[in-house]
Amino acid sequence: MPDGRLTPQGEAAGVDLGLARLLFRDMALARRFDAEALALARQGELGLWLMSLGQEAAQVGSIRALRPDDHVFPSYREHAAALARGLGPAELLRQWRGLAHAGWNPATHRFHFYSLVLGTQALHATGYAMGVLRDGADEIVMTYFGDGASSQGDVNEALNWAATTGAPVLFFCQNNHWAISTPAAQQSRTALHQRAAGFGLDSYLVDGNDVLAVHAVTSQAAARVRDTRMPAFIEAETYRMAGHSTSDDPGRYRADGEVERWRLRDPITRLEILLKAAGVGASFFTEVEREADALAAATRRACLSLPDPELADLFGTVYTERHGLLDREAAEYAEYVAQSLSEVPA
Repeated sequence: MPDGRLTPQGEAAGVDLGLARLLFRDMALARRFDAEALALARQGELGLWLMSLGQEAAQVGSIRALRPDDHVFPSYREHAAALARGLGPAELLRQWRGLAHAGWNPATHRFHFYSLVLGTQALHATGYAMGVLRDGADEIVMTYFGDGASSQGDVNEALNWAATTGAPVLFFCQNNHWAISTPAAQQSRTALHQRAAGFGLDSYLVDGNDVLAVHAVTSQAAARVRDTRMPAFIEAETYRMAGHSTSDDPGRYRADGEVERWRLRDPITRLEILLKAAGVGASFFTEVEREADALAAATRRACLSLPDPELADLFGTVYTERHGLLDREAAEYAEYVAQSLSEVPA
């Protein structure tokens, strides 16, 4: 519940305190990382930042319900999910500092790089899942997107393709109620999970600010996708407590009272109350705070120490395989650089 008390269903199921502590740590670290990245953006060290404040439970609860070999396709604010998958600050900040188109190798953590084109990752995930189906692999695929992206043609095409081909993909929609300045109520007359059911997908609705509920529902949905090799859809109702990005002023289009009502449902506060009521001592929270401080310091160091890219490196990343024309252009560029350096006065 918003005040941290268990629902009747939660009391009947019981709470795995080990899991609850892990999820709390994940959320607390993600929020601290997000705050530090926001500060770096405000100081001009990042070109842009899209905050995940308030959406930590939806991301952490879902990503921890997957297997490590399940492949994930995020959008652009899944920082909590990325950290839980093992990505570090340098990898997550490189793109936003304008140093690379992507900050990591997707194969390393089974976590694709951020997709900034709205909704395109849903098609990428569906295509990948169709490949998984043909390979006969046991893995499933999950993709994250928001309520705004659900209005895009790409997402609706992905839902239909996944349903008609039987692709093992789990669509995870974080309904944070705002597509930049457009409220969800103006985007759709029908609940998002009901729209997904219309495409033929098994659909779920969950309180996206209840990390334990998110984990339970995602675990169930992921198991069903894995067993049936058919897609499913989860709508996690959450709230974007910050702006859409550092270039957005949410005070221009939403009321302070609305933000405050959702602040009372803060996912981290809710779990902290539950853990303390279950007897988790102060030393645990002190240790998490210490880790968060260390992560914040490491985030700042990583950002400021990221090296500028060498233009010559681009020749190795334009195509999957090198070819003659590319090699000639690379050689011409190297000759140009060498000549330019030789003409610099000593």
